[in-house]
Amino acid sequence: MGGSVSRTDFEWVYTEEPHATRRREILAKYPEIKKLMGCDERLKYIVTAMVMVQLIACYLVKDASWMVVMLAAYCFGGVINHSMTLAIHEISHNLAFGHSKPMRNRILGIFGNLIIGVPQSITFKKYHLDHHRYQGDNALDMDIPSQIEGKLFTNTFTKFIWVILQPFFYALRPLFLNPKPVTSLEVINFVCQILFDVAILYFWGTKSLIYLIGGSLLAMGLHPVAGHFISEHYMFKKGYETYSYYGPLNAITFNVGYHMEHHDFPSVPGSRLPMVKKIAGEYYDDLPQHDSWVKVLYDFITDPEIGPYARVKRQGKGKLSNGTKED
Repeated sequence: MGGSVSRTDFEWVYTEEPHATRRREILAKYPEIKKLMGCDERLKYIVTAMVMVQLIACYLVKDASWMVVMLAAYCFGGVINHSMTLAIHEISHNLAFGHSKPMRNRILGIFGNLIIGVPQSITFKKYHLDHHRYQGDNALDMDIPSQIEGKLFTNTFTKFIWVILQPFFYALRPLFLNPKPVTSLEVINFVCQILFDVAILYFWGTKSLIYLIGGSLLAMGLHPVAGHFISEHYMFKKGYETYSYYGPLNAITFNVGYHMEHHDFPSVPGSRLPMVKKIAGEYYDDLPQHDSWVKVLYDFITDPEIGPYARVKRQGKGKLSNGTKED
């Protein structure tokens, strides 16, 4: 079963989340960073191109063997779909059309969501902004594993299973721990996704649909690009709760690896985050960082000091979606 995890609880702290303070300090010293904020005009074209590529791929795999379908899903389609989830991450911050045109951002998110095969764009935004506002909050930050995950996945083998099942935990955790009312946009997102999936099934068959959905699930689990899920906030060094990765996979993931920079400046699109680091390098260069997402996955699975409990938590002041204050 492998070595057991040494942690039996989260890393509890009694400080505020660090990024708001860092943001004020960095902007006071480097006000020119404000010029980097705003939308990325290229994002809508990139999203459209990714959808078109996946539609072509769906057509090409419709008569392929199942082996080819699954290999294509893991090595190609899943990478594009995972990249699309990170485009949706950008869109959730209104970085495609700007804060003045929120509905255009939502529509683009729903459109990009189509190739993922499972509706997520609108719901993701609803919970992700809480992750920024209440980072580490005991009840409101749904990026943090639940207590039951921490108790169940406690050795090398079970952590390996947890990594494979990561997309399910990531998607279902907020629905159980902090359910929020379903919005009309979520219904639209759901209906559009079902209609698209049915169309793929009708015109090109089961293999094309499995290529899309299977690729999404595979590339969010035990896959190099999925290393960012763990690299971003799992405590690989005591006292640090956000980490950046500066390796080559940033090129296909909208620079999500620049995660410290992103949390400091969520209004700066991923394409400009390297400029934040270049301008304010002394705030980032000496922080703990990752250089390989594959190594992150390996270390998470094999290192007994790291597991679902290796996250910084704080007793926040927010309220749950049902209006009750957290304990």
